[in-house]
Amino acid sequence: MHNVYVGIISDTHDNRIQIKRAVELFNRFGVCCVLHAGDLISPFTAHDFKQLACPLEMVFGNNDGERLGLVSAFQGSGTLLPGPRTILVHGKTFVLMHEPGCLDQITQARDIDVVIYGHTHDIDIRPGHPLVINPGEAGRWLRGTSTVVLLDLVTMKPEVVHLDTD
Repeated sequence: MHNVYVGIISDTHDNRIQIKRAVELFNRFGVCCVLHAGDLISPFTAHDFKQLACPLEMVFGNNDGERLGLVSAFQGSGTLLPGPRTILVHGKTFVLMHEPGCLDQITQARDIDVVIYGHTHDIDIRPGHPLVINPGEAGRWLRGTSTVVLLDLVTMKPEVVHLDTD
C-alpha cells in the first residue's frame, strides 16, 4: 500500500503567509485531508484554505469569536464545528479538539486511533494507542516557529514539519 498522509495544523491565528505555506506543503504531499485543531480567528483565512486539494475538517478554538462568519466563509470548502469531534479517515478514528482539558479521559478510549489538539502552541507527540498529536502553532506568533504535522496512515508515524523558511 502506498503512503496516505493526513495534514495536521492548529493555531494559525490569521497568519496568512504561514497558512499559504502549510497549504502548499499539504498539496505537495497529496494529503487525503487536513485536520485543523482550532484558532483560525478571522473568516478571511478561508480564502487561503480554499486552495487545499483535499477535504478540510476543523474545530473552533477559544479565540474563534466570529463563529457564524467563520462557518459561512468556510462553507463549501470545509466543515467547522465545536470540538471534540470524531472523524473517520481511511479506517482510522480521530478525535479533533482545541483545548486539552479532556485529553486524559479521551486517551483512555481504546476505539480511538489518534487524538489531535492545539491551544498550547507547543508540539506534543505521544506514541501509543491512541497516538496523541499537538502540531504546535502554525501561526508563529507565540513561540516564533511555525509547525504542522504530516501523519502517515500506513505506518502511523507523525512527522513534524517546520514551515519557517526565512
